[in-house]
Amino acid sequence: MAQTPEKDAVTGVDTTGHEWDGIKELNMPLPRWWLWTLYATVLWALAYWIAMPAWPLVSDYTRGLLGYSQRASVAADIANARQAQAAYLQRIEAVEPDAIRQDPELLTFATAGGRSAFAVNCSQCHGTGAAGSPGYPNLNDDDWLWGGSVAAIYDSIRFGVRSDHDDARVSEMPAFLKDELLNAEQVADVAAYVLSLSGRAGDAAAAQRGQAVYQENCIDCHGDSGQGNAELGAPNLKDAIWLYGGSAEKVRQSIAESRRGVMPAWQGRLDAATLKQLAVYVHALGGGQ
Repeated sequence: MAQTPEKDAVTGVDTTGHEWDGIKELNMPLPRWWLWTLYATVLWALAYWIAMPAWPLVSDYTRGLLGYSQRASVAADIANARQAQAAYLQRIEAVEPDAIRQDPELLTFATAGGRSAFAVNCSQCHGTGAAGSPGYPNLNDDDWLWGGSVAAIYDSIRFGVRSDHDDARVSEMPAFLKDELLNAEQVADVAAYVLSLSGRAGDAAAAQRGQAVYQENCIDCHGDSGQGNAELGAPNLKDAIWLYGGSAEKVRQSIAESRRGVMPAWQGRLDAATLKQLAVYVHALGGGQ
């Protein structure tokens, strides 16, 4: 209900003349600075709509008088970055991976580039910190199935493990129980012996029996003392580092069923410079030989 405006007795502010259930509305307009700010933002929005890309159309969008394009800006930034990197990448492509480590400037660039490439292509399996997980090697330690030199790491990345590349790393450990080369008792015994090589206490009698089984079936690849062989991809059994887990059950499973892990060949997927940068970065993680 509208009434004649009057001055509110409590606040001293004029009313608008509106009253609802005995409650009168005070006439308190917004501050001028607030209104001018609102008007300025409206004018800014109108100017932005005219000058910049703003309105979506059915199959396109309004370009704006300034013709600005975020895509073009990003493309230009990428082109500039590639131009700045080109000299380094050409030098990396022209040398062997080992030579990169002899050039401090090139080493810094390659390590940074390798870190980025690792995050995009390798962290999904090896982890963001390269610590690995069961079935995926920890790249921070000094345990290498195929060797930990820069050149060896480079070949492993290029050709992969049991991949479709002709030069892939391949080690074919038999599935001793599955292929009926050993019975379950022999598998358990040789597992006990293998665990004893890294100082794991267990059934001494089983380990003694397993030694004979080991000498007959495993020594050619893993060595007479379990030291392994990087040329064959045979792991060191003495260092207590286990790719698939070091429990008695996991070791028995590895012997009984074998492990046939696969890493893709990155040659053809990544360019030569990126592959070398990856090798340098992985080697620098702390476990390179």
